[in-house]
Amino acid sequence: MRETLVEDEAAQGGLAVRESAAHLAALVEGSDDAIISKTLDGTITSWNPAAERMFGYRADEIVGRSILTLIPEERRSEETAIIERVRAGERVPPFETVRRRKDGSLVDLSITVSPVRRADGTIIGASKIARDISERKAVEAQLARQAERLTHLNRAALLVSQDLDLERIVQAVTDIATELSGARFGAFFYNVLGDEGESYLLFSLSGAPREAFERFGMPRNTAVFDPTFREAGTIRSDDIRKDPRYGLSAPHHGMPEGHLPVVSYLAVPVISRSGAVLGGLFFGHDEPAMFNAEVEELVEAVAAQAAVAMDNAHLHEAARVEIAARVKAEEELQLTLAEMRHRVKNTLAMVQAIAAQTFRETPAAERQSFEARVRALSDAHDLLTERHWGTVSAGEMIERALHAFDKMKPGRISLAGPDAEVPASRALLAAMGLHELGTNAVKYGALSGDAGTVAVEWDMVNESGRDRLRLRWSEQGGPPVAPPARTGFGTRMLERALRGQGGSAAIEFRPEGVCCTLELPA
Repeated sequence: MRETLVEDEAAQGGLAVRESAAHLAALVEGSDDAIISKTLDGTITSWNPAAERMFGYRADEIVGRSILTLIPEERRSEETAIIERVRAGERVPPFETVRRRKDGSLVDLSITVSPVRRADGTIIGASKIARDISERKAVEAQLARQAERLTHLNRAALLVSQDLDLERIVQAVTDIATELSGARFGAFFYNVLGDEGESYLLFSLSGAPREAFERFGMPRNTAVFDPTFREAGTIRSDDIRKDPRYGLSAPHHGMPEGHLPVVSYLAVPVISRSGAVLGGLFFGHDEPAMFNAEVEELVEAVAAQAAVAMDNAHLHEAARVEIAARVKAEEELQLTLAEMRHRVKNTLAMVQAIAAQTFRETPAAERQSFEARVRALSDAHDLLTERHWGTVSAGEMIERALHAFDKMKPGRISLAGPDAEVPASRALLAAMGLHELGTNAVKYGALSGDAGTVAVEWDMVNESGRDRLRLRWSEQGGPPVAPPARTGFGTRMLERALRGQGGSAAIEFRPEGVCCTLELPA
């Protein structure tokens, strides 16, 4: 009875083991991951269907061969290190690596390694589970490329936005675009008009010595090269030698002997905000199909940034030239005005000297009156010269004209009026008029005593659609006023000069003080 029970238990145990082994085998056979067993010397002992699909070897082709069959030469040290750790009973952490398929292609894998033991625990081999991570690696590589390209684009944007030097901008753009595109070489050509028609000037080069282009002379508007400068847009070719336009233009009918080898070809125009083609970015590679749509878009983005930067650089240079021209013109104007001021001063000094000789026999008062008029004219001329004989502030002109009188009789002259601008010729008349009025006020009017005052008011008025400066001189507090027996020289001169300029002067000899209104076109 006892023996029967023992036999039954043994049978049941054997069945359980067989069922477990069958279940494990089913898992291995049905797994989507490659599961491979090997001895400690690297001989493959088992190979599941997923391994066949992953590596391309049937089980009867690969079992019994070395695991090194799957390992690229440069990665075989990995296997040595793994076997040593397995043999020592150490845990092997999961790792990512590359293995070679039967057709020679490489596959990215994530591998987990476990030891294979006998019943007594002795390690006799290893089991590897390999999962294909090619898709994930491709996504990661794509993201890395995009991040790298975004870095390049940001660098290009930063470089061109911070610089206004055209040569540095174009060289930086060419270097960055060449690196982004993966081209063997890249170049930027300016769109210029030569003596014999359209031609293109090499401005910057990346990836090749400048001599590689320059010894062939200036490129011409060939059937391949020219469309980039004619608003044809981007041109991309996997093999430019097969393009129907290739080889049509004399004298070389293709690339000249010794030219850098170009098979893959990419040409992107650089277009200004006005729509003009400033130039073109050109890229070449000696292997076919090296530029795809993604590369084309990236280079077009760089070209757009280059166009903005070049427009800004051109505007900056144009502004610099214009400013320099204005500075030069201003310097020349200052020299001219200084010369004119010097000559007028000399002329007035000569007039004053002649007058002094002429008035030798006349009373001192008349001589001094004339000299004062000359000085007033000279002072007014100084102010107008400072303003380049353009326009002058009415308030500043009036204040300068009456400065000597205000200094002589401080606090007795009041000024009131808007900050209006008047032409130089009109300002000169007004200044002379104020001088005459001030002189008369000091001699005979409100400023001749100790209490009289003068109020000067002005405004801009519009009559019949034309602006006029209206200036009013009002005296009070001086001695009683009576009309003079005759009109003085200063008054006659003022009235005539104003009429000649389309202005007028109206003087009232009121008992309480002289009032005068001057009007002149503004």
